[in-house]
Amino acid sequence: MTNSGRPILVTGGAGYIGSALVAQLLNEGYCVRTIDNLSYGGAALLAFCSHRNFEFLHGDIRSAKDVDQALEGVDAVVHLAAVVGDKACRQDEKTAIEVNKTASEMLCEKAVTRKVKRFIFASTCSNYGKTGTSAVYGTSAGYGASAIYVDEASPLNPLSLYAELKVGFEKYLLDMNRPDFIPTCLRFATAYGLSGRPRFDLTVNEFTRELLLGRKLEVYGEQFWRPYCHASDLARACLVALEAELPAIAYQAINVGDTSENYRKKTLVERILHELPQMRDRVSYTRRDDDPRDYRVSCDKIRTQLGFSISKRVPDGIREIILAIKSGLIENPDDSRYRNA
Repeated sequence: MTNSGRPILVTGGAGYIGSALVAQLLNEGYCVRTIDNLSYGGAALLAFCSHRNFEFLHGDIRSAKDVDQALEGVDAVVHLAAVVGDKACRQDEKTAIEVNKTASEMLCEKAVTRKVKRFIFASTCSNYGKTGTSAVYGTSAGYGASAIYVDEASPLNPLSLYAELKVGFEKYLLDMNRPDFIPTCLRFATAYGLSGRPRFDLTVNEFTRELLLGRKLEVYGEQFWRPYCHASDLARACLVALEAELPAIAYQAINVGDTSENYRKKTLVERILHELPQMRDRVSYTRRDDDPRDYRVSCDKIRTQLGFSISKRVPDGIREIILAIKSGLIENPDDSRYRNA
C-alpha cells in the first residue's frame, strides 16, 4: 500500500488516539480525511488545518449523509469514533448503542458499497473481562510458566456495555467473509500518556496528576491486572495495520501493546512514586473484589506477525505527564474537556 492517491478516512480524528494517528499519517505522506463531531473540541487538529494532505469534516457518523461524504473516494478506513469507556457508556447507554453499534454497522456497510478495501477497527482488551486464577489459557513465552495471559484465541468475556458493544461489532466484522473487504480488529491495551487531546480519566494519567498535585490517592483493587500502551503506540499500530500485507491482517483480531507492559494498579503507583517519592504518604489502598475486570494480555502476535514494537513504556508516560503539568503546558488538568465522562 502506498502513501499517495486516495485518502485514508480516520473517524474520530480529533480524539485522544485519532489526533495522534492523523499526525503520524500526515508525517508519512498519506492523504488524510477525518470526520469528528468535536464533542471534546477540535484543538488537537489545529496544527493540520493548512496541511495540503489534510481534510476535516465536521460531522456525525450517525448521519448517513455525513458518512457518505466522508467515504467519498476513500482507500481505507480507521474507525476510532466511539463512546469510549465503561463510565461514558453507562452514563448514556442510548448514545453508546447508536454510535458503537448502529452507526458503526452503517459505516461498514457503506464502506463495502464504496469498495473500500481495508477497515481497521479500534477494539479493546476489555473484551477479555476477567481471567481468574483458574482460567486455562496459554502462557506467554518468557514471562514465567505460572503467568496466565489471554491471547487472541482466548474466550471473550465482556463485563460492561462498552465491551459488549466492542465484541458485538468485532463479530459483525469478522463474520462478513468478503474477499473484497478486509477488516481487522485491533484490541487496544489501556491507554496512557499525552496526545493532541489529553485525557486524565485514564489510570496512569489520573494517578500521576493526583499525586503531582499533592492530593490523596485512594487506590481500589490494587491487585488487578491490566495491559497498558502509550497513545502514540496505539496510533502507530493502526498505521502498521494499514501498511501490512493483507494475509497478515485479514479477518483477524490482534492485541495491541507489549506483553511485558501488564501491570497491577499497585505497581503503577510504585512507578509514579519513583518519580514523586515525597508523595508516598498520600497513597492508601483499599482491596476490593467488586471490579470484575482482571486480565493479563499477550501481545506476542502483533510483534511476530506485524513486526510491531512499542516505543514508550509506562515510566515514560508518567514522566511526560509530570512535565506537561509542572511546566504549565497543561494549565488545568482537571478541566472537563480532558475526560470522557
